[in-house]
Amino acid sequence: MTTGFHILIADDHPLMRGALSHAVSSELTDITIHEAGSLGGAIATIEDCRKQGRDIDLVLLDLHMPGMNGFTGLFTLRASYPDIPVTIVSASQDMPVVRRAIEYGAAAFVPKSSPVEQIGAAMRAVLDGEMWMPDWARDAIENSPEKDANTDIAAKISQLTPQQLRVLNMLTEGKLNKQIAYELDVTEATIKAHVSAILRKLSVHSRTQAVIVARELLLQEPALDA
Repeated sequence: MTTGFHILIADDHPLMRGALSHAVSSELTDITIHEAGSLGGAIATIEDCRKQGRDIDLVLLDLHMPGMNGFTGLFTLRASYPDIPVTIVSASQDMPVVRRAIEYGAAAFVPKSSPVEQIGAAMRAVLDGEMWMPDWARDAIENSPEKDANTDIAAKISQLTPQQLRVLNMLTEGKLNKQIAYELDVTEATIKAHVSAILRKLSVHSRTQAVIVARELLLQEPALDA
């Protein structure tokens, strides 16, 4: 059994966090579980743990909680904490969502409907440095490996720094430079510099075009999301 790990469960539904906590605890031994209900809360938890001299070893991440803006949240976590593997736990089982999650940096994709044993298998694989997804998803991806426009978007977005990703996220929400500067506690000139860098890295010429690119990372809410 895998032991001695700190695992962060990030989901905005308390019942789902409880169910995942129970599943992980029943499959893995000697672990410490942390919880968050938003992307901001997840980042704060990671930072709090680091201040206390310990690291989060794995994040279980819901794609539809506050602050995520679709896959933008996954990019933000991966850029900010590249050493922490992220497992997407989602109500969606659509292949485009699974494929994009893996292409965009997730170490595993686990449907929320998975049995406890499957969740445990996924966690053990990721903690051992491997990737994991259900057999049906793996077979589909391996049999259709071609890249599409989303892959190109992923390559461009992956060039952004964590702070630039936060700025892009706020641009997508329609916030002005002044508002973004206030929320990030930096100068407006700094935000203007970030926006210029974002436009260059995304190969676009305006804020509107950058927002259009970013919105390609958004997701529709699943019909049923526990």
